[in-house]
Amino acid sequence: MTDAMGTDDPTVDVPLGAVPETGGGVRFHVWAPASSRVRVEVAGKPRSGTALTPAPRGYHSGFVAEAQVGDRYWYRIGGSRLPDPASRSQPLGLRGPSEVVDLSRFPWTDSRWRPRELSRATLYELHVGAFSDAGTLDGAIPHLPALAEVGIDTVELLPVEEERADRGWGYGHVFSFAVRRAYGGPAALQRFVDAAHAAGIGVLLDAVWTHWSSEASFLSRFGPYFHPRAATPWGPTPNFEGPGSDEVRRHFFVCAREWLRSFHVDGFRLDAVHEVRDRGRPPFWAELSRVVGDEAVQRGRPAILIAESEWNDARILRPASEGGWGLQGQWADDFHSALHAALTGERQGYYVDFGSLEQLARAFETPFLLQGQYSRFHGRRHGAPLTDVDPAKFVVFDQNHDQVGNRGDGARLTTLLADDLPQVALALVLVAPYVPMLFMGEEYGETRPFYFFTSLSLRAAAGLARGRARDLRAGGYPSAPPNPALPSTFATSRLDRSSAETARGRATRDLVTRLIALRRRHPAFAPGGRTEARAWESDRLLAVLRSTERGAAALLANVGPDPAVVPRLAWPGTWSLLVRSGPSDGRASAGARLRWTPDRERSLELPPRSFVLFERDDRAGDSI
Repeated sequence: MTDAMGTDDPTVDVPLGAVPETGGGVRFHVWAPASSRVRVEVAGKPRSGTALTPAPRGYHSGFVAEAQVGDRYWYRIGGSRLPDPASRSQPLGLRGPSEVVDLSRFPWTDSRWRPRELSRATLYELHVGAFSDAGTLDGAIPHLPALAEVGIDTVELLPVEEERADRGWGYGHVFSFAVRRAYGGPAALQRFVDAAHAAGIGVLLDAVWTHWSSEASFLSRFGPYFHPRAATPWGPTPNFEGPGSDEVRRHFFVCAREWLRSFHVDGFRLDAVHEVRDRGRPPFWAELSRVVGDEAVQRGRPAILIAESEWNDARILRPASEGGWGLQGQWADDFHSALHAALTGERQGYYVDFGSLEQLARAFETPFLLQGQYSRFHGRRHGAPLTDVDPAKFVVFDQNHDQVGNRGDGARLTTLLADDLPQVALALVLVAPYVPMLFMGEEYGETRPFYFFTSLSLRAAAGLARGRARDLRAGGYPSAPPNPALPSTFATSRLDRSSAETARGRATRDLVTRLIALRRRHPAFAPGGRTEARAWESDRLLAVLRSTERGAAALLANVGPDPAVVPRLAWPGTWSLLVRSGPSDGRASAGARLRWTPDRERSLELPPRSFVLFERDDRAGDSI
């Protein structure tokens, strides 16, 4: 440890926290430059209060022979007993002792597992607590085979780190290394990942490394974990640029390695990277990319980093040699906003910059619609030109936890859109040249709302509820959200899988299964192809062409309330039907005999709120 602490490179790996020794006993390591003297106290041990030995750069370490796995411990600094900043488990809550955990004992069965590369993946975002009746990681495992049957190959878990609220969304991050006890703790996450890999599903963690909850204020007793002059709307931001910032960075680098090594996760979705104050060189996210990339090489299994960013700036994806961060993927919010505004007619909040079908058509050809133009929402120019990034690096969706849960009424598209328009929205996402992501329950058309919820006390949550209601009204959402602390708010947000057994639920699941299978096997959807999109605003029609040298497919969508005729298009050849949306009874169908010749005078009429998906086929057949 001393040698590692002597290096100028914060990406060099070091131990942090309580590390069980093979021959017995536990070695403790903590970064605490704010104190010259740190003691570790192990509950129930006669030699409680072992002084740790100072090491370079503010670290302290020591060995306690009597300590063992399962013991609970504190660090004593001055007159205070404090949990471990690198705690792996907090069995008695945020202010209780930390627990010694041995993460090396799990009997993994996934030695042959390799995740699907991001460009060919289909993602699925889920909140562990609301995904199953049990609300735990073990409770989610029985539902994994059903996701695999639909074609989901990667799940993205909303944050699982220990936070201030057992029922919360997970973004009140306190302990970076610890799995939330309400979800089953660290062993439960290992079981979940192993079961997911056995089902053919990769696992990404939503990593909240942009901020801590206010409940993490105890970290300042150890050292300068927090930026002294910057904060996010949700809590203090990490100190990635001031004195001590190398070791704060190292805290997260060690954390990332542990999630990859000890939990076998396949990567991370990085929350709100734009909120970090970081003028350091190299940037924290670029260093993290290098750390994760090196770890992936060592373990012989790829690891993915996907950023959430509001910047519309492709430097996130460019390699470090070109001044970028070198991440593998990025959420493309403009695609969602264009789709949502065009289909719902909503223009409040960040939808004010969107709404036309022409914008939605352009969103199929570029993931950033705002590339330096003036934004009414931001009140300034927004974004940067995008000319040289593979579209298969961008993740798109028609809804996710943010867009649903932060609208007050918690409404999903299944309740916002009329008739069969939710089927059309799904088809638009799944034929796009980007990486599609579904929100949990969307595969069968879940109608239950998804609210913002927490398990803070009613009194503590009252102010939070008032503030959210005020912000929602200012953003154009007049409906007051339910009190986030009421158990009923959480219970109402849980999936109701009985709707999956209705005619519409089965049809939606069948449709999603068909589209994902086509996306995976049809040559038109292979990465590196061409995308062309057209819109006819007055007719509420949209046409999207996906093509490669080996094949072509075309989606035609009528998003309006009236029948519409598709104009002639300069797409030669005869095309045969692959999939069409169903009528209002929820049925979806495919038909191999239906033909279309887009470059002839005779045209195709689409029913209201419907789509058809064709493939180019030179076989003989009647036109329509």
